[in-house]
Amino acid sequence: MTENNAQESTFEYYRYNPSLAAAIIFVALFGLVTVIHIYRVVRTKTWYFVPFLIGGVFEVIGYIGRILSSRESPNWTMGPYIIQTLFLLLAPALFAASIYMELGRIILLVNGESRSLIKRKWLTKTFVTGDVLSFLMQGGGGGIMTTSLHTGQYVVIGGLVVQLLFFGFFMVTALIFHTRIHRRPTNTSLSVPWSRHQYALYSASILILVRSVFRVIEYAEGNDGFLLRHEYFLYIFDSVLMWGTMALFLVVPPGQLTQMLAEAKWNGTSQSGGLDYEMVVTRERQPDKHV
Repeated sequence: MTENNAQESTFEYYRYNPSLAAAIIFVALFGLVTVIHIYRVVRTKTWYFVPFLIGGVFEVIGYIGRILSSRESPNWTMGPYIIQTLFLLLAPALFAASIYMELGRIILLVNGESRSLIKRKWLTKTFVTGDVLSFLMQGGGGGIMTTSLHTGQYVVIGGLVVQLLFFGFFMVTALIFHTRIHRRPTNTSLSVPWSRHQYALYSASILILVRSVFRVIEYAEGNDGFLLRHEYFLYIFDSVLMWGTMALFLVVPPGQLTQMLAEAKWNGTSQSGGLDYEMVVTRERQPDKHV
């Protein structure tokens, strides 16, 4: 107990002077991609991507917090520090929520529920529940850190570990689905460009996983750890990776899935009317009796 109190007494908001220029650059970068995403989501009515948008707003607010802290150096106050800590910590959990829901849309689009490890109605519920748990643990841990540093750090680490476990299971689920539908494709999976969205999910998941591993190590080292003494680690393993995640979905916009689902529903080729590849092959092999 005495050792913990001694360590908490050496707590410092920053072990360096936060860079004003870097914070301004990432406010601009995240602000730009967030505005573009908002426009696209509203235009295509891709409402399941709203958590992703909120994550972008969180990133902007987080780096505004770092701007405020940089102007206070070296006499930092708690307010800006808490803002940048919580908002940058929680944003990826919001990104993850939309990524989880996108896999469900892909499965619906290609009529591939029979190829999924988890039924589609449980898919989103399972992973979003884990994401909410992770979000609450990280947010709660960040708040606890204001009064009890080590307890808060342990709660944050627990939340990050939950995020890693669910993300790992998500990637396994996505890979199993992808492998199965590649071996036994459905009629729709052969006629719509869905695979690029699947690969976008893999790429985004890897970026968030790497960032989460970095954060686990950072918090495990403690307030005076090597990572927290060097600001560039934050920008390399969090800022750049999370901006890359947002930029990735500009290149492979989720609105395309929304449009394809709408067209499939209109044409009667979605979940209720889609035809399996095996059925199509069987029908093609039968001679036409009316010729």
